[in-house]
This record gives sequence, C-alpha cells and structure tokens, in this order.
Amino acid sequence: MAERTPWSLSGALRGMFQRPTITEDTWDDLETALVGADFGPDVTEAVIDELRANVERYRTTDPRDLQRMLRETIEERLSKYDTTLRLTERPAVVLVVGVNGVGKTTTIGKFARFLGTYGRSVVVGAADTFRAAAVDQLATWAERGGAQIVRPQQQGQDPASVAFQTVEFAKRTGTEIVIIDTAGRLHTKGGLMDELTKIRRVVEKQAPVSEVLLVLDATTGQNGLAQAQAFIEHAGVTGLVVTKLDGSAKGGFVLAVQEQTGIPIKLVGQGEGIGDLTGFTPHVFAQKLVG
Repeated sequence: MAERTPWSLSGALRGMFQRPTITEDTWDDLETALVGADFGPDVTEAVIDELRANVERYRTTDPRDLQRMLRETIEERLSKYDTTLRLTERPAVVLVVGVNGVGKTTTIGKFARFLGTYGRSVVVGAADTFRAAAVDQLATWAERGGAQIVRPQQQGQDPASVAFQTVEFAKRTGTEIVIIDTAGRLHTKGGLMDELTKIRRVVEKQAPVSEVLLVLDATTGQNGLAQAQAFIEHAGVTGLVVTKLDGSAKGGFVLAVQEQTGIPIKLVGQGEGIGDLTGFTPHVFAQKLVG
C-alpha cells in the first residue's frame, strides 16, 4: 500500500491555483486550507479580506496572481517583526523558557550548534536543577551541539546560583554566549515566575540578559500558546522559537503566534537532527509555505 503524503498547505493550495479562474469556490477552499494550517480564524479572515480587496483592485481572475498575492501578504505580515537575534554583548546571556515537553533541551543543543557554525563559543547552564534526568539530557545535547556545560553541584541546587556560576564561567574563560535552561513546571505558576525573576536578577549582577527565548511546539498550536501564557505575561520574553515545524501542516501557526503575542519569531526548528534549527527568514518561509 502506498504511503499517504502528509497534508501540507502548499499541497492543498496547488490544485486551487491550477484552476482556470478565481471563483467563489476558490475563496471557500482557501479559507479551509488556511484554517487547516493553523492560521486561526482571525488571521485567516484578515488575510482573505486583504486578498479579496487586492483581486478586486487589480481586476484579476487568474489564480496564479492570487498565489503570488497570498505569498506577499504572508511575507509582509511576518516582516512586521524584527527577527534578529541580539547577541552582541560579551558574554551574551540567553534565558530559554517554556513548558516541559516542547523540546526545550533539544532546542538548546541545536541552538548551541547553530551558534557554533558562526564560530561562537557557547556554555550552557543547567538551571532546571530539580530533575536529574533533565540535567543529563541537557549535557548530552550540549555536547552534541559543541558547547560546554555548567551543572548543578547537587540535585535541587538553587537554579539562580547555577545561572550565576555559568555566567561566571563565561567571563572567566572568555566564552561568548551563555544559554541558560530553566524549569518548565513547578507546582505553582507563581513559584515558577518568581524563580525566573530571581535567575534574571542574579545574572544581571554580572551581565545583561540579551534574549529571553520562549520555546513553542508548532504541533500543539493554540493549546501550547495558552499553556505558555504565563511566560508571555511575566518572563519578559523577547523572542519565540517554534519547534516541530516539519512540513507546512502547521505553518500558519507561525503567523498567528506573532500576531497574537506581538513577539518576533527568532528561530525555527524543522526536524529532529542537531542541525535542524535555523534563523527565521520571512521571505523563505512564505515561499515554502505557499509554494
């Protein structure tokens, strides 16, 4: 039996754009496809309204024009946000936050590798100190990513002190970038946010925090965003990392999440391998998404 090709937005749109003319069915199918790709109802409606106005303005009936307009609209909306990673300080300190299960640990390893390809030296701080397995997993990924690691001296050590020691290590050794892993689930949200505030305060005694990156799993879509709301409200998030964006089945989430949070996407993960985390380029992303 032949394997079914997984659903993707570009696949769903291909047939639509090959029809001879734009009809009311085109708009219905486009709406269904955008909702299916997790653009969410508000963004879908806004995009379709904009496209209808453009089709009217340019008096076109050619679906290929509509395809180009869709690509341009998505790119333009994605480009409203500055996706540049700000890592000019030395050391540049990055806090990585997010609920457990979104791939935070693997993301840190991949991020270290990504920075290493630009010739940057990296140290990772294991400040999620209450889970011994988390520290071991982080050590494995840090090693794969070519980074050094500062571990807690004992299980349950104060996370802020691990963060402090990591920055201290970077300053002592001239390591350029510090990535600090943080806990994803304490018993209460308040406790978790207090802990992040404390980590930040302790780090800032030695070096400014350059970025606070929130990791989101594209496959959990709006649910994952709801779970991460406390981080968005209290953790001073400066950028998003969207993981598990394999194919474009959930590609619309990238646009929906930026529009809903007002926070730029700075990195995207498109697979399981160590080299699968890349910077975010709206032009390339829109091209891939729409075809």
